[in-house]
Amino acid sequence: MVALCWKLSLCFFCYQVVSGRVKREGHYIAAVYEHESILSPNPTALVDRQSALQLMGRNLDIYEQQAVAAARQGAQIIVFPEDGIHGFNFTRSSIYPYLDFALHSQSVKWNPCREPYLFNDTEVLQRLSCMALKNKIFLVANLGTKQPCEHTDPYCPSDGRYQFNTNVAFDADGMLVATYRKYNLYFEYAFDTPPEPDYKVFDTPFAGKFGMFTCFDILFFEPAVNLIRQYNLKQVVYPTAWMNQLPLLSAVEFQQAFATAFNINILAANIHHPTLGMTGSGIYTPAKSFIYHNMESYGGKLIVAEIPVITTDHETNLESNERVRENLHHSCKTFIGTSLDDQVCFREEEETPSRVSEKGNEQLVPVFYSEMMYDNFTFVPVWGEKGELQVCANTLCCYLNYQRADLTGELYALGVFDGLHTVHGTYYVQACALVKCGGLNFSTCGEEVTHATALIDFQLWGNMSTRYVFPLLLTSGIALDFADHMGWKNNHYFISKNRTSFGLLTAALYGRWYEKD
Repeated sequence: MVALCWKLSLCFFCYQVVSGRVKREGHYIAAVYEHESILSPNPTALVDRQSALQLMGRNLDIYEQQAVAAARQGAQIIVFPEDGIHGFNFTRSSIYPYLDFALHSQSVKWNPCREPYLFNDTEVLQRLSCMALKNKIFLVANLGTKQPCEHTDPYCPSDGRYQFNTNVAFDADGMLVATYRKYNLYFEYAFDTPPEPDYKVFDTPFAGKFGMFTCFDILFFEPAVNLIRQYNLKQVVYPTAWMNQLPLLSAVEFQQAFATAFNINILAANIHHPTLGMTGSGIYTPAKSFIYHNMESYGGKLIVAEIPVITTDHETNLESNERVRENLHHSCKTFIGTSLDDQVCFREEEETPSRVSEKGNEQLVPVFYSEMMYDNFTFVPVWGEKGELQVCANTLCCYLNYQRADLTGELYALGVFDGLHTVHGTYYVQACALVKCGGLNFSTCGEEVTHATALIDFQLWGNMSTRYVFPLLLTSGIALDFADHMGWKNNHYFISKNRTSFGLLTAALYGRWYEKD
C-alpha cells in the first residue's frame, strides 16, 4: 500500500503514518479494552487504603499493558470499562478505601503524573495520567471518587462526603481534561447521584469534541441525549458494566442502535464477566462496527480500529421526523422488494385482523401474550413463508411484511409493548419487535435466544409516539447486521432488510418516550 502510494505521489496527501500504522486522512484510530477485572473476594469487608491500592494496582498493571499495546498499533485514544479498577458489590463504607479524591472543577488545571503532590489520595489518578503521558495517548477510565461536603449543603450525605462513580479523561500529556459523575445509578448503593447531571466534553486534535457518560445513562434523556444535542457531539466515549439482556438489550445490540440513531461514533468498553452476563464492547460508527461479544471464555480483549471522524451535521434518523409530516398513502400495500427510497406504504386499518399467506392461502393468526424482559408483550405468531401482520397495544401499532428464504421449523413472533417498564429501572418504552422464540410454544416467545437459522426479508414499522427510536438488528451468535433502509415516513418509523446475513434473532424498533418516565 505504501509503495503504491509513493508511485502515485499521493502518499503525503492521503495518508499519515502513526506508530507504524497507516492512518487515512479524516480518520482516527481508537481502542477500547474489555477487561476481566480482578475482584475483591469479599467486597463488603472493610480494608485499609493500602490493601485497596494493592488490589487496584493489579488491574492497573493490565491497563498499562493494554495502553502500550494500543499505542503501538497507532491508537490515539483508549477507553477502559466501568468498575474495571475496583470492581463492584461494595457497601458505602467498604468502598471508601478504594476512592480517589478527584477535583471536579474545570478551572484548575492538573497533571497528576507531573504534579502528584497537589492532592492526597490520588494514586489511581496518577497511574492513569502517567499511562496517557508515557504512551502519548488520550485515555478514559472509570473509578470511584470522593469529595468532602459541608452539612450546610442540603444534598450532603450524613457522613460528610460524596462518593461518585466517575469517568476521567486524560490528554496525551497526562493532563486531566474532564471528569464525569454517573447520573443514572444502577443499584449502586455505594455511590451518590450528583445533584445535577454533568455535561462533560473534552477536545482532541484528531477528532474534535468527545462527550462521555456511563452504562445505564444510555437509556435516559439526562445526561446522554441532552449532552449530544446541546454540544452537537459526533464522538462519545462510553465505559460500561452492562449485563446483557436478550432479546432487546444486549450490549453490542443497543450500543450500535444508539450510534445509528444519533449518527455518532461510540467507543464502548464493557467489563468481561460471562458468569454475570457481562460482555460486549465495540467501536461503533453509524455504518460499521468492530465488536467483541464472548460468553464462552475468559480474559480481556483489546479492540483497535480506524474510523472516520464525523464532522458533518447530517440529519439523524431521530431528527428526520420533523420533515415527514406530509400525508402519503395510508392504504397501499408494501411488498417485499419494493424500493423503500421511493415508497413506504402503511396499512392502518386497526379493525382488520392480521393475516399470513402460505401457498396462496390466507389464514387468520391468533393474538397471545407473553413476558419479554419483564414486560407483558402482545404477540402474533409469524407463520408461513410470507405474510403481512399487525399487532397493537395502547396507542402503538406495529406492522410487518416478511418473506422467509426457507421454512426452518423455528417459531417467530411479532410483539408490541407500549408502557412503563418497572423492573431493574423505571422508564417508558414503545417497542415493535420481531423475535425468534425459544421453542415452538407461544410461551417461549420473549425468551433469551442466541442462535437461529432463518434468513428473513422484512419491513417493520410502527406509529411511534416518540422521536427517539433505536433500530435493533441482531443475528445468530450475537452478531450485528445493518438495515438496508430506516427512518421516518408518514409519522411511522420503519426498518427494512432484504435477507439477513445470518439467522435472525431480533429486528426491533426500541422507542424511549422520555417524557413519560
